[in-house]
Amino acid sequence: MSRYKYWEKISAIADTLKEYDCADLQNESLEVIISHLNAIEIIAHDSTIDFGEAKHILHDERMSEALKIIRKFYVAAGTRLETQNAFDILEAEEPWSKIESFHYYDRYVVLVRNETQLAHLSAGDRMVLIGGGSVPLTSMLLNKFFGVNGICIEKEPEIANLCALVLENLGFSSGIEVVCGDETALSHLFYDVVMVAAVAEPKKKVFENLRRLVPPETKILYRTYSGMRAIQYAPVTEEDLTGFQELGRVLPTGKVNNTSVLIRKELA
Repeated sequence: MSRYKYWEKISAIADTLKEYDCADLQNESLEVIISHLNAIEIIAHDSTIDFGEAKHILHDERMSEALKIIRKFYVAAGTRLETQNAFDILEAEEPWSKIESFHYYDRYVVLVRNETQLAHLSAGDRMVLIGGGSVPLTSMLLNKFFGVNGICIEKEPEIANLCALVLENLGFSSGIEVVCGDETALSHLFYDVVMVAAVAEPKKKVFENLRRLVPPETKILYRTYSGMRAIQYAPVTEEDLTGFQELGRVLPTGKVNNTSVLIRKELA
């Protein structure tokens, strides 16, 4: 059965990645990192494994340790790719070309287009992105192609500073603001839409603060991982979403990794 198809491969990938478990990937070559990501994505993107089979695999106790290793590497690898892209942008004579050459660029274009339709975003809207990172590609694509203004919240001061430099270098300073802090900054910001990045953590705390701070009519988008793609990162749970109602979702196709979900606070 296909549910057993990848068990040995998942374990083998985890064994290979053990050396990176607590390591800093900043000195590892991008080619090596991408080769490991590709090996993971072959499994994550296999359309022959349905949601039920994926759940059987990913919830099995024997997979627990392997998933921890793979998911930790996935986050570290993403940070490494993004940080390198940020420095490439700052050093380039044509910085936008470095955005277009980013490993995940084409996937983000599809993802952002789907989310614009899902949340009915339009020019002049103001969206807060929680967990923008050093290269807030989502906010940049929304601003460049759809006229949506943005605020990127990033809790790590170093990353927030790098993000501000990247936005200035690319000419986005007037349309996208950077705030160093966490989601509680929503208490003093003006916005129409909130987006929770896939790697914004801890999820339970983030959504608790959204329930406390966001007006009931505000649209909230969040990204998660579903089906076999959850091998890459733990999905948002039902417990995290207590007090919210789902309005719609877009499942990923092709090489897109994230499921996009539109929610709002439940009316009392």
